[in-house]
Amino acid sequence: QVTLVESGGGLVQTGGSLRLSCAASRSTISFQLMAWYRQAPGKQRELVADISSAPKTTYSDSVKGRFTISRDRDRFYLQMNNLKEADTAVYYCYADDGHVRVWGRGTQVTVAS
Repeated sequence: QVTLVESGGGLVQTGGSLRLSCAASRSTISFQLMAWYRQAPGKQRELVADISSAPKTTYSDSVKGRFTISRDRDRFYLQMNNLKEADTAVYYCYADDGHVRVWGRGTQVTVAS
């Protein structure tokens, strides 16, 4: 049973930065895909960024150039710069090892002017 736990969320002013971290209960080496999703109030959950085992990264158009996804042996991260009010959401990490798909419980990010 793999578990994921997010941390690093909080309240930040527009233009500020936050770094989200997702701790996995086992090495990320076995994960074929790791990703960050977010869900704003009243909206569907959307993909923010993902990173494969290659590693290859993809980003949504709304965060391209501002967010960076990365990984190391035990965690993966989302560096968020130049934050906007539209980035306010609950952020979830996700991992797929080819057999099991796992979600974290989420961490709140609030961007205020």
